[in-house]
Amino acid sequence: MMLTIPTALTLFRIVLIPVMVIVFYSSMENARFWAAVIFTVGALTDWLDGWIARRFNMYSAFGAFLDPVADKLAVAAALFIVVQAHPTIWLTLLSAVIVGREITISALREWMAEIGARGAVAVAWVGKLKTIVQMVAIVALLIGPSLWLGPHLPALPAQALGEWLLALAAALTLWSGADYLRAAWPSFARDGR
Repeated sequence: MMLTIPTALTLFRIVLIPVMVIVFYSSMENARFWAAVIFTVGALTDWLDGWIARRFNMYSAFGAFLDPVADKLAVAAALFIVVQAHPTIWLTLLSAVIVGREITISALREWMAEIGARGAVAVAWVGKLKTIVQMVAIVALLIGPSLWLGPHLPALPAQALGEWLLALAAALTLWSGADYLRAAWPSFARDGR
């Protein structure tokens, strides 16, 4: 198997996950900020590997499998550490909705592929919007509680902004999850179980 550039970027994104966790918990100055930077780099490589794969026709079966796994691992790890750092019922419930939806939709896609109907559960615009909002929310939560913008500017309330954006991401998560289930429902009904 030849390693394509998009797949190498995906593997790099997976390697960044433990680095992000270690930096977040380290005693280095501005550790949370640097963990957010690492998460952002990972999110940008997700966009970049997809663009390279489409632009230069560098698709591989391994890359197609690994890309969504890397996304879900990065999001879950980031949500785990922000919930641990700020353990509120609100943040925990929102994170549980997001992680639970990812598990459910992954299982649904696997089942749909097994019955030859994977195309029925393609990613829609609401899923893409959810991903963008979710990534921005996680970056803000990793930075939290606030981000100093300069001597003459008020600090950005990163934690509060992140929580509200995560609430929006959770709502979009439920919406896109319902869309996936609605698209798959005819296959469930035909199966008779």
